[in-house]
Amino acid sequence: MGISVKLDDLLHDNRMTLTELAERVGITLANLSILKTGKARAIRFSTLEAICRELNCQPGDLLAFEEFGGSR
Repeated sequence: MGISVKLDDLLHDNRMTLTELAERVGITLANLSILKTGKARAIRFSTLEAICRELNCQPGDLLAFEEFGGSR
């Protein structure tokens, strides 16, 4: 089980670069890159809100829960 981040898709849909989003949201490019690659361990609600505002999306558009094989 895990959470996947669909930031690449949203950036593409909005024709925006990671650098541009970082500037608009006020987060470092390095931290945004960590989020994009799925290596982030947490995200602040204020950051999530800012990303959703700039990409005109809902949190569920950005994050997805995925089960990775096997049964419970």
